Amino acid sequence: MTTQKNNPLHGITLERIVTELEAHYGWQRLGELINIRCFKSDPSVKSSLKFLRKTPWARAKVEELYIKTQVSPWGQN
Repeated sequence: MTTQKNNPLHGITLERIVTELEAHYGWQRLGELINIRCFKSDPSVKSSLKFLRKTPWARAKVEELYIKTQVSPWGQN
């Protein structure tokens, strides 16, 4: 069995990631940082999760931003 002690996202759901990023940055800033329509056009956690679960490149960008935000509480502001 493989452990994931070196994975900073281990145990963190995609819903938590999106919710925390939205609370930290807001939808408008998220759409500026990651240019995807689900953050720009009528954004919601539900629609974002649906898109990100189907789109690996976008999910990777969101996860990367989340990790950067956790390392530095100010993120890329």
